[in-house]
Amino acid sequence: MNQQEVRGLWLGLVGVTIFALTLPMTRLAVGTPEAPQMSGVFIALGRAVVAAMLSAAFLVASRAPWPRRGEWVPLVITSAGVVFGFPLLTSIAMRYVQAVHASVIVGVLPLATALVGAWLHRQRPSSGFWLCAALGSALVVGFALLKAGTGTVLHPADMLLLAAMVCAAVGYGYGARLSQRMRAEHVICWALVLSLPLTLPLAWWSMPRQPVQPSAWWAFGYVAVFSMWLGFFAWYRGLAMGGTVRVSQVQLVQPFLSMVFAVSLLGETLDAVTLAFAVAVIATVFIGKKMPVRPLASQETA
Repeated sequence: MNQQEVRGLWLGLVGVTIFALTLPMTRLAVGTPEAPQMSGVFIALGRAVVAAMLSAAFLVASRAPWPRRGEWVPLVITSAGVVFGFPLLTSIAMRYVQAVHASVIVGVLPLATALVGAWLHRQRPSSGFWLCAALGSALVVGFALLKAGTGTVLHPADMLLLAAMVCAAVGYGYGARLSQRMRAEHVICWALVLSLPLTLPLAWWSMPRQPVQPSAWWAFGYVAVFSMWLGFFAWYRGLAMGGTVRVSQVQLVQPFLSMVFAVSLLGETLDAVTLAFAVAVIATVFIGKKMPVRPLASQETA
């Protein structure tokens, strides 16, 4: 492993640590059904507006060139995944589930990201990879059903979290590919600025009309500046420098970091069942990411 790959891994770890605080901070900002704070819609779109303002200033200061013709569509897809999809779905869901619980559901994100990356790079995952993906998904669904206590029906919040995971994987995959052609910092900045005509009026419409606790505003500030902006600086730069397949493995520690933050910041409890499912999911993801992924061309000509 050369020096650039090592630096990419460290940057990826910084990004993952920043992202690990997203679920606990979102939970703090939205509150609970008994003590609601901000709406999930405002948190998701408001944080995108704040980050877009910072992004516009950064693009001007860094004299960023306009995206080329072939980069606009990937930017739209990236923004759909990481500016709208993941923040909106998780922000709505987090009022109804604890951050520790959500950390397990989102634990299979590295496999989903690897799958999107394989598709974008025209690669064919092995049977072992598909087996691990299926097992990891089954563990997550089983955990959600067990905790929901609703038999064979998923809680709506868990369904939102699963959909959010898909959105994040697509956004990560397209953003990582763009980071090989643009400055990594410019990818998220352009995605945010491109979304501003939608996020600004919707954030204004969904602003809280009643007083909320100062802690909720602090949490909102974190997800706006760090989760929505600075975290992607480190994450996309790390993916570009160290390679998507290698660096994405540091996501394995994100669920555990989220649990630690949820326990320390929110006073949530971590029971043995939740921890066991988290370990099982991460073990499945770890094994799955070790499975071979072959280029389609080599198999077609073989």
